[in-house]
Amino acid sequence: MLNMSKRRFLISGGAFTALIGSIAAYRTFVPHTYTAQKTYKVDGIAIGGTDPVGYFKQAKPIIGSPEFSFDWNGAAWHFASVENRDLFAANPESYAPQYGGFCAWAVAARKKLYSTQAKNWTIENGKLYLNYNDNIQKKWEKNKQGFIANGDRFWLALSSA
Repeated sequence: MLNMSKRRFLISGGAFTALIGSIAAYRTFVPHTYTAQKTYKVDGIAIGGTDPVGYFKQAKPIIGSPEFSFDWNGAAWHFASVENRDLFAANPESYAPQYGGFCAWAVAARKKLYSTQAKNWTIENGKLYLNYNDNIQKKWEKNKQGFIANGDRFWLALSSA
């Protein structure tokens, strides 16, 4: 049978381990924050290699291919087909996500550039907006027009180096 001091140590040790695990888990959910730049890119590839035209044509995120690539706004954009690449190349502003593909909510609500996930998106008034995760997407959905107004005001300062 464990004496009281050993039992307290084991309980507090377990609580400490749980706390450290919680902190580690939280850290994995904190978005990567970027310094001023015009396009969300990783290793030079815009929006994680997702085809931005796919959101408009197929109403879902579609992974693009380096085979159908187009350089624009400081990044390589990947597309699922030659047709999608050519549509984008003819008018990138019509298909590129707003705020350079950074989290629209973070631009509007935090004045920060956060990473995004392809599955968290909205097309509003013919424009594509991406967000960081499901929870942020829910916040975004509650006041899209207000966030868009703020994001439009803050974007230029955030994207300029």
